[in-house]
Amino acid sequence: MSMKINILDCKGTVVGEYEFSDNCIEAEKGKQAVHDVVVAFLAEQRAGTASTKTRAEVRGGGCKPFRQKGLGRARAGSIRSPIWAGGGVTFGPKPRDFSKKINKKVRKLALKRAFTERLNEGSVILLDKLDIPDHKTRSAKAILNNLKVVKTALICVPDYEESVVCATGNLADVVLRKASSLNVYEVLRFDKLIFTKDALDAFAERLA
Repeated sequence: MSMKINILDCKGTVVGEYEFSDNCIEAEKGKQAVHDVVVAFLAEQRAGTASTKTRAEVRGGGCKPFRQKGLGRARAGSIRSPIWAGGGVTFGPKPRDFSKKINKKVRKLALKRAFTERLNEGSVILLDKLDIPDHKTRSAKAILNNLKVVKTALICVPDYEESVVCATGNLADVVLRKASSLNVYEVLRFDKLIFTKDALDAFAERLA
């Protein structure tokens, strides 16, 4: 099942057509793979640095606070028991790694399925090239207006260029990414995906 999308220039005019090969498209399987990869990606973003002290780690409590019998109180061996104020924490968090293992084939399938879904939605915009010679934010904003992008957008380029980085850096709803580092979560997160033709060629090689 091949798919085609229009190639636009920076003014939003159609200047050509781009056809995807069959091995870049996956519309039948991969739904669960997308879910698993997104969950794994978000899990990897967690720092896992939360930490509490057990009764063995809290300072103090080295001696028995009062004698075992004769006071009418419950016996106690340490003032750092979890039931005492200032004591240790029972079953509290410790530093841990939240990352999940996802096979390469599953990641590739998820990326292919997620990108296919965005193509079917009409959320992918293809530019012949992205040229912003004056490095100005307003020039980048004008291009987005020409492409009728009103919400969040991800711009995918083959490599970072100073002019594009400078022009898009102050746009709060726009993120710049290299085709080699684009992931499933980012494919799904943004309202529009804007590719240059060279970036889409590089991204298609990852999907094939």
